[in-house]
Amino acid sequence: MTSLGIELRHALEIDPIRHELIEVFAEVRAAQLHQPHYSVERYSERLDRHAAEAGWEAVIAYQGDEPLGYAYVNTLQPEDRWWKRMTTPLPAGCTDIPTVALKEIMLRRPWRGTGLALRIHDELLAHRSEKQVSLLVNPQAGDGKVQALYQSWGYEAVSTQQPSADGPVLTAMLRAARGS
Repeated sequence: MTSLGIELRHALEIDPIRHELIEVFAEVRAAQLHQPHYSVERYSERLDRHAAEAGWEAVIAYQGDEPLGYAYVNTLQPEDRWWKRMTTPLPAGCTDIPTVALKEIMLRRPWRGTGLALRIHDELLAHRSEKQVSLLVNPQAGDGKVQALYQSWGYEAVSTQQPSADGPVLTAMLRAARGS
């Protein structure tokens, strides 16, 4: 247990936590669920695809049995489509460095601004062997506050991509896996 009775739990398999991740996603994205890209069905498909990829791992924050938020990652390969979708060239050798992709990080509203998202993030990366971490962020999210938060965690914008035709153009960010 940690402060305020919050426990961070690791998961390497999706089945025991799938329902909880979808529940948190649906609450966090409630105002966007009518948009095809943000529908629960599409998220569920993405979640299943991501969970089947190499190196999938999640950390979920709980207070008692209540999930407060989560993050999950996958290992990226040098030829991964993650890299191929970038709209501008990446720094030389970037894709050769062992990399983990932060695919989702969600936090229920009452827990935002408490430092819990960073605790989940850092716990998830603490024992990973990859040397760098990449993520995608909608630069419009929170009127730019979400991207600014990631910058405060040490991430730097390196390119953009649009993973799905009906989704937003996202900023690709990168940083060392440990430390900010």
